[in-house]
Amino acid sequence: MEDKVKFELEFVIQSSPQLLYQYLSTPSGLSEWFADNVNSRGERFMFIWDGSEEVAVLLKRKSDEFVRFAWEYNEDDSYFEMRIIVDEITSDVSLFITDFAEEDELDEAKMLWENQVSDLKQILGST
Repeated sequence: MEDKVKFELEFVIQSSPQLLYQYLSTPSGLSEWFADNVNSRGERFMFIWDGSEEVAVLLKRKSDEFVRFAWEYNEDDSYFEMRIIVDEITSDVSLFITDFAEEDELDEAKMLWENQVSDLKQILGST
């Protein structure tokens, strides 16, 4: 199995960190932009796309700051994290994505995040 490559993306989002966090950390918020439907039982989140289900475990979270998930099927230490960064000087809010992908799928993975975050921005009125 090929080693996955870590990548990071940053998106400026016009939203309060508190509102943005709700869209990153709750099944109802994630259902609006990340997947077709999201259910959770404790720390296990079931993400549903086009009828197929993927399960991720919530590894860490800090209110209004970040959430970190790992796909249950992963056999490595990879994860995906959505972190809210507020610029101390300008108060601009950024969404920082950290994820892992196999090298030959890197561009596709980045494009997927860009599309998902574009949906999120539309919902937040941050286009």
